Amino acid sequence: MGLEEGKKERLKFAFYWAASCGGCEIAVLDINEKILDVLQIADIVFWPVAMDIKYKDVENFKDGEVDVCFFNGGIRNKENEYMAKFLRRKSKILIAFGSCACEGCIPGLANLAKKEEIFEEIYKKSPSTCNPESDMPYTSLNVTEGKLTLPEFFERLRTLDQIVDVDYYLPGCPPPPKLIIEAVEKIAGGKLPEKGEVLAPVKSLCDECIRNKEGKQMPYIKRTYEVVSDPDKCFIEQGLICMGPATRSGCGTMCINANMPCTGCMGPTPEVEDQGARMMSAIATFLKTDVGEFEVEGMIRKIKDPVGTFYMYSLAKSILGELKWRK
Repeated sequence: MGLEEGKKERLKFAFYWAASCGGCEIAVLDINEKILDVLQIADIVFWPVAMDIKYKDVENFKDGEVDVCFFNGGIRNKENEYMAKFLRRKSKILIAFGSCACEGCIPGLANLAKKEEIFEEIYKKSPSTCNPESDMPYTSLNVTEGKLTLPEFFERLRTLDQIVDVDYYLPGCPPPPKLIIEAVEKIAGGKLPEKGEVLAPVKSLCDECIRNKEGKQMPYIKRTYEVVSDPDKCFIEQGLICMGPATRSGCGTMCINANMPCTGCMGPTPEVEDQGARMMSAIATFLKTDVGEFEVEGMIRKIKDPVGTFYMYSLAKSILGELKWRK
């Protein structure tokens, strides 16, 4: 990989996991033997999921002493917020690592419900819950052994850059190993782009998809379980919603290669302000125009979960999400 050709002084890397599934932590290991090249040029000084390192160990660092922090996960509670601000202060470069940090991802869909509704469902109504006293989480509780505390659960999930200043974004659910390696190479070689850039290609997924063709039409809308899709034909022409037209490339079309439509985890292309709105607009242009209004309405009703379909990864960062919480 040639990382040793970069800075001679060893870098200090930090990794942190906030509100996410943890897949981004595993993605770091998915670069396989390249992790050995990373260790040639950097010391990992903070990685709670993999090393026995405490917060107090990093508190002793000077501000800006960590060269790069890869921060994955959204900001759902007080501890997430504290660590985002803390690691921002300790790091020269802060990278939003993965869809949850960049756009909120699946945890961000909970922003459709209020905090009380979420707790009610989890602690009282779910089929697997046994809670006869209807107890709810406390942020602090005095017990015989002392005081127990839990971080406050916020009303909504926020993306990392809605809390602190972010230097770069590395999208994906999780980020593809190729992009992780390229990002580390740029860091090691001092070749990072201007602050605020997304460390991924700028073209849409359709631009690198071998199924893509001009002038495609959507004759109907179906769900994936209703169709045995043709692996050589565009999903949209088979009536399946594929987020490729509104999604950034860089994933290597892994889902497409597995004969599954893109769900949008790489986030929007640079010119797109709202990924979901752009995709809905694209669907409107793809629908066949030689059918009546009634037929079109019937086709649209086939989309059973519009938010989960068009905003699976981006609701917390979207215009829709912001408008909901301005009320």
